[in-house]
Amino acid sequence: MTVPPTDRRPRGLVLAPRGRDAAVASSLIEPTGVSCIVCPRLAAVVDMLDDDVAFLLMTEEAIRGADLKPLAEWLANQPPWSDLPILLVTDHGGGPERNPIASRWLETLGNVSFIERPFHPTTLISVARAAVKGRRRQHDTRRLLATLRDSDVRLRTALHAGRLTAWEFDFATSRLAISAEGKSLLGHSVVQEVELDELVQGLVLDDRGRVAQALGRSVSSDEDFVVDFRFGRPDGAILWLEVHARLVRDGAGVPRRFVGLASDITARKSAEVALQGMNEQLEKRVEERTAQLRSAHDELLAQIAERERTEAQLRQMQKLESIGQLTGGVAHDFNNLLTAVIGNLELLRRRVPPNPSSDRLIDGAMQGAQRGAALTQRLLAFARHQALDPRPVDLGELVRGMDDLLHRSLGPSVTMVQDLPAGLPPAHVDANQVELALLNLAVNSRDAMPAGGTLTLALDVAETDAASDLASGRYVRLTVADSGMGMDDETLRRAIEPFFSTKDVGKGTGLGLSMIHGLAQQLKGALRLFSTPGHGTRAELWLPVAHGAAIPAGPEPAAETSDEKRRATLLFVDDDFLIGLSTTSLLEDLGHTVVKASSGPEALEVLRSGRPIDLMITDYAMPGMTGLELAEEARALRPDLPILLATGYADLPTRPRIALPRLSKPYQQQQLAEQIQSLLG
Repeated sequence: MTVPPTDRRPRGLVLAPRGRDAAVASSLIEPTGVSCIVCPRLAAVVDMLDDDVAFLLMTEEAIRGADLKPLAEWLANQPPWSDLPILLVTDHGGGPERNPIASRWLETLGNVSFIERPFHPTTLISVARAAVKGRRRQHDTRRLLATLRDSDVRLRTALHAGRLTAWEFDFATSRLAISAEGKSLLGHSVVQEVELDELVQGLVLDDRGRVAQALGRSVSSDEDFVVDFRFGRPDGAILWLEVHARLVRDGAGVPRRFVGLASDITARKSAEVALQGMNEQLEKRVEERTAQLRSAHDELLAQIAERERTEAQLRQMQKLESIGQLTGGVAHDFNNLLTAVIGNLELLRRRVPPNPSSDRLIDGAMQGAQRGAALTQRLLAFARHQALDPRPVDLGELVRGMDDLLHRSLGPSVTMVQDLPAGLPPAHVDANQVELALLNLAVNSRDAMPAGGTLTLALDVAETDAASDLASGRYVRLTVADSGMGMDDETLRRAIEPFFSTKDVGKGTGLGLSMIHGLAQQLKGALRLFSTPGHGTRAELWLPVAHGAAIPAGPEPAAETSDEKRRATLLFVDDDFLIGLSTTSLLEDLGHTVVKASSGPEALEVLRSGRPIDLMITDYAMPGMTGLELAEEARALRPDLPILLATGYADLPTRPRIALPRLSKPYQQQQLAEQIQSLLG
């Protein structure tokens, strides 16, 4: 759905046939930024009405005795988001409190503001401004509704493409809602409802107990409802279905509904049965072998075990890869939304008069947005989509530099032992991200030792052949070992899954180890976990050896300060409307002149026009032309033009033809100002 732009001047319609009333009203209102259109008759007003009209100003004598039916019909047929403001100028005593006719006008026309003569000009101006402001909010609602509709279409398309069935069960009404794909899968028509009793009757008898147990665990422990079962369709076909759902509770903790997905796994189950049959046949043949072939028999069993282990690893890697792609995409889009939220909050803080109550609300909103940004950073880390700055780093120096922070984080009950030999080669890593990973591992170890214990940090160099999680080569291995309670096999297997946590609700996001796992893979390394219940856990972070010398960590360069910052003309390019709106406001608040463009070709037209541009800021992922492609075209037109790449997109080309400074989303006004100051000097 295409929504008209709102940056053009709002229009107001004026119907005031008495004397110079129309001209006077227009002259009062137009200095406020509203373009007034004077209509000679009510019929002309109806002809001029559309969704972009800001308000309608009429006088009492213009509609007294007139046929209001065409106008009332147009108002009644407005879309749900629209409620056109009407300013009605009446004679003294003509308001709805004392005039029955005015009450009927109010009932017929709806959103009416009465202005009684005589009135001060500022009254008319104030009411007009309020009407325009309200109309703009309606237009904002229109855009939000369009965005929601587009999101719903994308979700339905994704579910359809993945052959997934969406369903929801309401505890209060016992109503089961199933998507069209699900109804077709169960053998029903799209318009036919599926009753709960009918679904239960379709369950194969042997699977009902297992389904009931899974439901009970989900309701009692809040764990996800995950189960597979057989279902008999009305046509006699038996399907294998896999169901994943989550229980939603109300504020009092009462279960309200289940929301989940289901998929047809009949083909997979058939393949598993066939594979099981093949294995059974193979084992039977092996048992029939003579004692002379027993050694060969043992070797064959070892091969089968290795194959099953490899298949299990492959399934786990595919599962994590799928989750990573999903979370990475969601986090990237969420970064864009957070950019707009944080930008608007910064502007709101500047423009709202100081007040402890409002300041507290803005601070709370900003903290929530920043926590959201931290969460998306962890999701991008798990999905291996975060922006990294890898370089040769001395890990021994890095760990020693964190000594005070680690001691404060571990507390007095945990003894820290370090084995950091000198002379180790540097690792090719992002130092900041490795510090966060080490702190995460240390805090996990501390939580696994509630009564205290020992945490050991060690570094060494290891060589390995090609493995499922590592390429062959030399690695610097950072080991974090504790003497805590340890993990069982099932917990260890799921430890790096996103949102999986053994901690109490509110004491962990379940993203720590998954973020470290994603970071290690993005750095061409690996995270390996070893644990035994009652004997602690050992985490090994394998990081590739760097080819160059370690770059010593130095203090951050001091920001240049000057009494007067340079004001510039900036070309801002981003296809996201909300980001464009908020970032433009941030830049203008810094004193810059901003020229906006929503695509690469539109930005090139600005550059070809010869208009002076001091700096171009562009997004990367845009339809039709990426930010790097735009930068190449822009440099061909203006070789000396400074260009800043502002994006949350991490999968940039490894070796782009043009190197650009980069600002990661979501960003704040101070970061924008520093980057601009750095590029413009």
